[in-house]
Amino acid sequence: MDCSCFGALVVNRKRGDARAHHDSQGKPHLNIKTFSYNELRTATDNFHPSNKIGRGGFGIVFKGTLKDGQKVAVKTLSAGSRQGVHEFLTEIITMSNARHPNLVKLIGCCGERSNRVLVYEYLENFSLDDALLAPNRRTAKLDWDRRSAICLGTARGLAYLHEELVPHIVHRDIKASNILLDKDFKPKIGDFGLAKLFPDNITHISTKIAGTTGYLAPEYRMGGQLTMKADVYSFGVLILEVVSGTRSAKADWGNKFLLEWAWQLYEEGKLVELVDPELEFFPEEEVIRYIKVAFFCTQTAANRRPMMSQVVEMLSRDVQLNEKHLTAPEPFQGSSGSSGMNSLDKKSSECSSTYEMSSVTTH
Repeated sequence: MDCSCFGALVVNRKRGDARAHHDSQGKPHLNIKTFSYNELRTATDNFHPSNKIGRGGFGIVFKGTLKDGQKVAVKTLSAGSRQGVHEFLTEIITMSNARHPNLVKLIGCCGERSNRVLVYEYLENFSLDDALLAPNRRTAKLDWDRRSAICLGTARGLAYLHEELVPHIVHRDIKASNILLDKDFKPKIGDFGLAKLFPDNITHISTKIAGTTGYLAPEYRMGGQLTMKADVYSFGVLILEVVSGTRSAKADWGNKFLLEWAWQLYEEGKLVELVDPELEFFPEEEVIRYIKVAFFCTQTAANRRPMMSQVVEMLSRDVQLNEKHLTAPEPFQGSSGSSGMNSLDKKSSECSSTYEMSSVTTH
């Protein structure tokens, strides 16, 4: 079986070979295994419904066991989905060379005939959405230590994508269902079907809007202008969900989204009321700091949001944040013109201004 993943994207079949190769046209060969469709059908017991563990951006995800006993998550492309083909290719290109403890590992793919399948490492505790937000939670309760570690690990994964990996990657769909948890509840970012590559000389991309309501940055949702700061915004919303144990778009906040409700509590000096009632014991100062970091991440003007490496620092250290620079978030108001996107600074000047904005002081 010669599995070329559609045209010029040729997958390197030699197992265990981590080197990158190029074809005659200079296109990269991808550093992942290929599987036959029969192998994956056997691994999932013919894609039996009892092995279904979720639904991805373009198809169903099944639990499988390979011949060597390795457990995997097998993500299938919905038949006849033209958009899914694009997402399938994007995910392969994006993930074939990305390696970080807080990213889900892509093991291989299948592009045999009309079958398009991705094979990922299997994570025992499913997604953050399953563990924290779903009505029937699949896993044990998440105490604050686990919740804070999930926030910090996700931030580190995003910092790697935005600032260390070349070319840089914007995920575009950071949300609880795309944060997967291993047996120790360590978070791993998954589902890169909507991801965009960002070379160093690009400040923003004008693109079709994609993502999930409640997580979309104003400048992206309103004007289709995408930067890495769109992921920062989504991550800020995610922090609020982790703290509150509630979905961003849940209609229990006086007809407000979670971010708007959190800001109202902040103005009233009642932030502790946002904390999930199931968190019986938690360090109040640290939890309040996490909420305030979320506010920095969700500033309406994109160039007022920190970079993810700065977010990691603010979450991981006992710091005092300069709140006088915070402005009320306007997730469903404002416009692309007021978002600051048209005057987006270069990365170096952004970094400097963000540190001025946050005024981080170590205790």
